[in-house]
Amino acid sequence: MDEARNDQHGTGPDGSGRAPRPFRFGVVGESIRSGADLLATARRAEDLGYSTLILRDHFVAEPFGDQLAPMVALASAAAATSTLRVGTMVLCNDYRHPVMLAKEAATLDHLSGGRFELGLGAGWLREEYEAAGMAFDAAGARVGRLEESLRILRSLLSGDKTTFAGEHYRTDGLTVFPRPDRCPPLVVGAGSRRMLGIAGRLADTVGILPRALPDGTISAEITERLPETIERKVGWVREAAAGRDVELSMMVTPTFGPDPRRAAAKVAVTRGWGTASAGLVLDMPSQFVGPPEHIAEQMLARRDRYGFTYYQVSDEVMDAFAPVIAHLA
Repeated sequence: MDEARNDQHGTGPDGSGRAPRPFRFGVVGESIRSGADLLATARRAEDLGYSTLILRDHFVAEPFGDQLAPMVALASAAAATSTLRVGTMVLCNDYRHPVMLAKEAATLDHLSGGRFELGLGAGWLREEYEAAGMAFDAAGARVGRLEESLRILRSLLSGDKTTFAGEHYRTDGLTVFPRPDRCPPLVVGAGSRRMLGIAGRLADTVGILPRALPDGTISAEITERLPETIERKVGWVREAAAGRDVELSMMVTPTFGPDPRRAAAKVAVTRGWGTASAGLVLDMPSQFVGPPEHIAEQMLARRDRYGFTYYQVSDEVMDAFAPVIAHLA
């Protein structure tokens, strides 16, 4: 697949008339357990053509396994690479005050030569809050804090003297050092309408997710992954963005095999949806099945339909997924 194929369409899916964004790809450090793992994964990701190394933000082992502290680890990864961007997916807002986070983000952006992307979310894992003795407030309160944090972070990381008076946070004439040359990209993962609206207004990149549930889990419903649901969520982001050029992203789990339908059936069974759902899996925006060239074609089609241009995959499949990047580069 040549470069002209990657850029053949002249109108973005939001109807803006802008040419579509080029694709980029990130690696999520799912299996990193040591400094040696971290550096090896970062260097391998850079060599394979990935844009970003991303770390999660959890201090309990489930559901993603034990992890290094993201901000410290990303500083090390940035020092060991030269072009690879580093980012969080996503920091829990309730674990850090936005003023302290702005200081850390500005420092990491400076140390990485402007390669840091700050991902932030409202927090969702009830068991983690409870293990740390923190109150797991109602979603409305957590989301409200996140919105205020994003406003404070955008102002501080843009180099502005920031005075803010909200329901949850207050600042009085603060600035941040080191002052970034520009605000690092802000990334928000969201699944509900309110969160997607906040992300559309305040983020540079929006990760479309299944919605978080009040019990502190993420919805496993198949309906959360169907095309009409994703179209509706993208529409909420576009509406809130009001013409801003927002990057759309999604973490995906590719399933490789010569026959896309067989690969889809395997996913359907593994996820507990039943083999009869294989046809639904084939059309799910978060599922990519088949050989690398077929997955690349799926990504082009879904860029046209939804606008997704930034995909993240687990480090466990980064080598197997690399041929897809080569098809779209």
